[in-house]
Amino acid sequence: MAHPRGLAATIGTAARAARVRANLTQEDVAERVGLATEVYGRLERGGMLPSVPTLKKLCETLRIPSDVLLGLTPAQENFWTKEAPARPAEEPGEIRRLVRTVKKLEPAEFRLLSLMATGLLRLRLMRTGQASSEESPRS
Repeated sequence: MAHPRGLAATIGTAARAARVRANLTQEDVAERVGLATEVYGRLERGGMLPSVPTLKKLCETLRIPSDVLLGLTPAQENFWTKEAPARPAEEPGEIRRLVRTVKKLEPAEFRLLSLMATGLLRLRLMRTGQASSEESPRS
């Protein structure tokens, strides 16, 4: 059976539009869906079709109905406002990238980074003259 290139392109175009509207990077979506960033990029470019479980995760992550993602129903401007799932406020992209990087560190590297961050916070508190009671206890 021939690869349904038209469907792959339709899904990719809709996924990209929803991702941009949600102010997410390809890496953000790939991480949330459980794909490698390169694989997700290929999906957006219409180079592959997602599996059914991946399609479901895409719909949930991008808050887009499956019929819109599959091209069965035209996208409406307000479809994403219906039944928005409860989720924490989005962090800025810089923080999401930093968290992804930190997750790749070895335990000793993570501990060193943690100590450096704690030291920077203490230095800032000393410079601003804030009470040391605002510092978090050492772990």
